[in-house]
Amino acid sequence: MHIETPTKKVNKSNQELFEFLTDIKNFEQLMPENIDKFEVLDENTFRFALKGMPEIVLRLKEQHPHEKVVLGVASDKLPFTLTADIKALGENESEVGLSFEGEFNAMMAMMIKSPITNFMETLTSNM
Repeated sequence: MHIETPTKKVNKSNQELFEFLTDIKNFEQLMPENIDKFEVLDENTFRFALKGMPEIVLRLKEQHPHEKVVLGVASDKLPFTLTADIKALGENESEVGLSFEGEFNAMMAMMIKSPITNFMETLTSNM
């Protein structure tokens, strides 16, 4: 299953945005209002839960300086990645787009598509 958010302009340079996203404690600021739990487990891993949803542990899997940050789920139960693609637009402006990639059966995909899409749009908006 593949989901992408529309790109959004951010009033930060690509370097600033990259550094913000690779410091995982900053994801607490990006979370939706219905966050139930947020906990930093180590410098590359955090756990969060939204009301009514199971806890998810995300780990920083990959980083390409000033261009891309990839977070992946820490368990194999529901394997997926969340990728932020960053593009410089100017000295103090960049563009970011999020993409979600996961392998789910048709029933699971149908159930999670809308909540995942809303979650990603919230993350992008809060940047």
